[in-house]
Amino acid sequence: MKTALTIAFIILCIILIVLVLCQEAKDNGLGTLAGSPAGETYWSKNKGRDKKVVATAIGVVFFLALALLISSKWMN
Repeated sequence: MKTALTIAFIILCIILIVLVLCQEAKDNGLGTLAGSPAGETYWSKNKGRDKKVVATAIGVVFFLALALLISSKWMN
């Protein structure tokens, strides 16, 4: 049982790494000092972002649950 959970944990870690790397930055760094171009709104900038953020949050919850389960004394 612990081996299966460890394998699932490793797979989840890889998925979380990919999800985090696929997300775009919230700001443009120093480019925001000059202002954003005309026609660029909050909704147009963040159109596809919500699904990735939600998937990452759900993945983190599973990550923490698996980490606690694997490290618990009942799994030894």
